[in-house]
Amino acid sequence: MDDFLMRALLGGLGVALAAGPLGAFIVWRRMAYFGDATAHGAILGVALALAFGVSVTLGTLVTALVMALVIAAL
Repeated sequence: MDDFLMRALLGGLGVALAAGPLGAFIVWRRMAYFGDATAHGAILGVALALAFGVSVTLGTLVTALVMALVIAAL
C-alpha cells in the first residue's frame, strides 16, 4: 500500500476512535445543536474576515467564541 494511503488510513482511524465516544457523549448531554450553531457562526467569521481583509483564522476563532458565549448565556 502506498505511504500516503497508509497515513490517510491511520489518520482516519484515529479521528474515528476519538469522534465516536465524543459524539455519543455530546448526544447524551443534549448539546448536539451547540456544535452546529458554533460551526455556522464560524462560517460567518470566514465571510466577515474576507470582507474586512483580516486573517481568516482570527475571524473564525473570534466569531466562534462569541457564538459559544452567546449560546452559553442563553
